Amino acid sequence: MAEVVLQLTRAGFLALLWLFVLFALRVVRSDLYAAAGLRAALPGRSERRGRGKLPRQLIVTHGALAGTRVSLDSRPILIGRADDSTLVLDDDYASTRHARISQQGDDWYVEDLGSTNGTYLDRAKVTGPTRVPLGVPVRIGKTVIELRS
Repeated sequence: MAEVVLQLTRAGFLALLWLFVLFALRVVRSDLYAAAGLRAALPGRSERRGRGKLPRQLIVTHGALAGTRVSLDSRPILIGRADDSTLVLDDDYASTRHARISQQGDDWYVEDLGSTNGTYLDRAKVTGPTRVPLGVPVRIGKTVIELRS
């Protein structure tokens, strides 16, 4: 009798383990498809918002520095907690050298500089140089910035 209970317990544990694995795979799959769909939607968004317009300033829309404006020229903008950053963040979730926004041609790109908590364009994590459309939020810790014309 004890042997039957042991076998049933093992089978139940194995079934729970497989349910957990399947659930985890489902979550990962939905995250991957959501991120891919979001990236595909971003260019259309930028064309609707900023057709023919070039960014002239970077504006902090949320966070401790809300309302701060940085004029854009050809120089890259360094963002982080370091004192020599162009935009110095007093944010526990920002790294010393968190991100860089730089111009390539007429487009501006955001690049995460190996930060601990990541940089997000809208809701997608930035993994390499990523074009930043007009009006699309870039989140660094608790700070949200946007490019505006």
